[in-house]
Amino acid sequence: MFSSSIGSISLFLSIIFKTSGRGYFNPVAQLKSTTLSSFDINFEDKIKELNIKLPEAKAPVGNYVATKITGKMLFISGQISIDDNGELIKGKVGKELDVTAGYNAAKRCALSIIAQVKKACDNDLSKIKSCVKLTGFVNSTDDFIDQPKVINGASDLIASIFGDAGMHTRAAVSTNSLPLGVSVEVDAIFELN
Repeated sequence: MFSSSIGSISLFLSIIFKTSGRGYFNPVAQLKSTTLSSFDINFEDKIKELNIKLPEAKAPVGNYVATKITGKMLFISGQISIDDNGELIKGKVGKELDVTAGYNAAKRCALSIIAQVKKACDNDLSKIKSCVKLTGFVNSTDDFIDQPKVINGASDLIASIFGDAGMHTRAAVSTNSLPLGVSVEVDAIFELN
């Protein structure tokens, strides 16, 4: 009776792991090929392909750190909107800035996030497994309701560089003021390999 149970189990397993005429299913190889095809992107090459120039990763101006690694998680402190000349992008979205200008300000925050990520990873973006979350703060008027459209500027840039690995969770929050009067601030959480 015991040997017939073993035989039945063996037959069951051979049916489960057999694929249609292609030999035996190897779940480890299947997982490996799926993982590689989803995330096999050279992020540095993607930055060059998109003709993106990253800003300098700025040091914090207070009693905190710009980045912190805990386990396999990389936390990026809030990055404020600074243009490519190093000038602050200031003003309220919905008053001094429209949605498009806000979107571009959020995009600049994302560039600073990537610069911080690169610095934290010793200039090796291949250490990034995925972007987990972005939190965007929009300095906006009381009646402005398009914060998600503004923070899309950051989300779109992260996704364009990191591909599937850049798909993240997100919050887009309105605020009545941000440090130094900037229009947008975005922080981030990344997972490391």
